[in-house]
Amino acid sequence: MSNLNNNQQGSLGLVACVTMIVGGMIGSAIFSLSGMTIYYAGPAAIISWIIAAIVLLMYGLQVAELSTIFPKSGGVFIFPSKSLGKTEKQGKIWGWISAWGYLNANIVGIAFAAIYIATYLSVGFPIFKGMQIPLAIAACIFCCILNILKISAAGKVNTILVILLTCTMVVFVFVGLFGKSWDSSLLTPFFTQGSKGGTGFISAIPNAMVAYGSIVAIAFIVSEVKDPNKNVPKSICIAMGIVIILYVMIILTTVGLITSDFLQENPGMRFIPLYAASFTKLTAFPWLAKVISISAVLALLTTMNVLIAITSRAIGAIANGGMLPKSLNKINSKTGTPVIASIVVTAVSIIIACFPQFTAEIVNIGSLFAAITISINCVSLLVARKKNKYIEGNYRAPGGSVLPIMTLIIIIASYIPGIINGASLWYYIIAWYLIGIIILSLYRMTVRKSNVS
Repeated sequence: MSNLNNNQQGSLGLVACVTMIVGGMIGSAIFSLSGMTIYYAGPAAIISWIIAAIVLLMYGLQVAELSTIFPKSGGVFIFPSKSLGKTEKQGKIWGWISAWGYLNANIVGIAFAAIYIATYLSVGFPIFKGMQIPLAIAACIFCCILNILKISAAGKVNTILVILLTCTMVVFVFVGLFGKSWDSSLLTPFFTQGSKGGTGFISAIPNAMVAYGSIVAIAFIVSEVKDPNKNVPKSICIAMGIVIILYVMIILTTVGLITSDFLQENPGMRFIPLYAASFTKLTAFPWLAKVISISAVLALLTTMNVLIAITSRAIGAIANGGMLPKSLNKINSKTGTPVIASIVVTAVSIIIACFPQFTAEIVNIGSLFAAITISINCVSLLVARKKNKYIEGNYRAPGGSVLPIMTLIIIIASYIPGIINGASLWYYIIAWYLIGIIILSLYRMTVRKSNVS
């Protein structure tokens, strides 16, 4: 155990932490997946996004506490491996299960963001039409380079991008609400407009939760944060406050411009809802569609930037735990970043981004893997509190055992419809873990042979 009050060595201050979390959350989901939530739930998608925010804030505060108990980057592996299992070996297995699923969720998130950078550029600027895959690859490489730089440099770039992004989102809300096209009658009936009927807002929660996944970004790179005992939970709360206000305003604006029926009739618009709203209802402002395209690109880039950062550090933690080659945990002495792990994450993301025709499957798989990881870490907190004596002054999430238990209940309830009706998703999950087992087995076999020789 460690008391974090004296840990001031990280390079990320409160502002950088907040902007990294905000930048990670405002990305592919609000500009793309929001269309799917409206398609499922109609105006009730607003409730889906609020519930999702509450669940992920609860989760974020739990992870913040775990980061004070185990103050080391790569928490998605560290937290379960240190908390679960009666032996160190059993704990590492739980850490691997959590981290391997987390890697999938983040890598498909990076790939999805890259795909829709290309999509928004092509619809906003015809010169990019037909260049979806090359643009997706270029976006991945750009964010990889940014991550290989010193983390503080990446944080500064992220701050600038988030400021620009927030401004463009505010412009969309202002023009959408006050541009004389917003129609309050489209909000009724409130619960039954969506393709999933009266319970559509429940079906939409998993997609909305994807939008807030980066709430844990700073807790997972805790060793690079200044005074993390204060800045980790504080940045989580501030970032969520900013993001939920923006999200609710964006969804409210959008459902007053386009309907679930419109998205059912125009499936090509489901993943670009803000552009669809601007293109069809806000034609009096022809420049707005281009602003939305630019805003979406900025949002998607910040998401990719943050996801590559936290995923590469999760890989490093797995490698440090002896379950992947040690080279993946190699840190560049000049920049303090895991170069090889960042390149590996980027390479796999590029491969997935080359198959944009499977976008829906990519989203659903990532969403379910994220739920698995969240559930494991909620259980980790319950166990960690029993195993580790509380150190006075360390952050402690509110609500005691109620918070993780409630998080688990909501996660399970919101995913039940997808689990029952999505048998094919389980095939992908089994396949992903089988790949992981093969890689782990081959690595351990190589280690044993080298030890014998």
